[in-house]
Amino acid sequence: MSATASPRQEELLDGLVELFLAEGFQRFTLADLANHLHCSKTSLYGLGHSKESVMLNVLARFFRRATEEVEERAGAESEPSARIVAYLRAVADELRPASAQFITDVAAHPAARAVYERNTRIAAERVSAMIAEGVRVGAFRKVHAVFAADLIAATMTRIQSGEVNRHTGLSDAVAYDDLADLVLNGIAN
Repeated sequence: MSATASPRQEELLDGLVELFLAEGFQRFTLADLANHLHCSKTSLYGLGHSKESVMLNVLARFFRRATEEVEERAGAESEPSARIVAYLRAVADELRPASAQFITDVAAHPAARAVYERNTRIAAERVSAMIAEGVRVGAFRKVHAVFAADLIAATMTRIQSGEVNRHTGLSDAVAYDDLADLVLNGIAN
């Protein structure tokens, strides 16, 4: 796919994001996707040279847009604890439309799982930086920021990998909501 998508490609990508979040992606063939989106397979090949590359481009779009929304919501908060809570709640909100099938498909597909893992790592690093800043300005009690961030990163990784869901039954979105509450109450002054 070229660096700039045409308006039709943008429409197709948005349709695929919506479809994948609702129903997953593993079971679909390119013909199924073309039928669902009322387009030709050639149009889909404009999004990637294979089903896998189309899927990865769709996942990249989802995570890129989710990241933009999460950063915008966190950036609107000036107080460190509110910023962290806004960040984690925004992550939860972005994952809320993700069906169990989508999460299962991502976990089962190595390249898709790697995309989610990379985004989780980046998010954990971002939360770590927010904690360190909050400690630095005195908004949080003195905690070892690296340890707190490592604990949060481990939890985020367990959410992403499906372990939290398997052990608790919580969806990724609800787990991030609960993580926001735990983080705020654990480091607040």
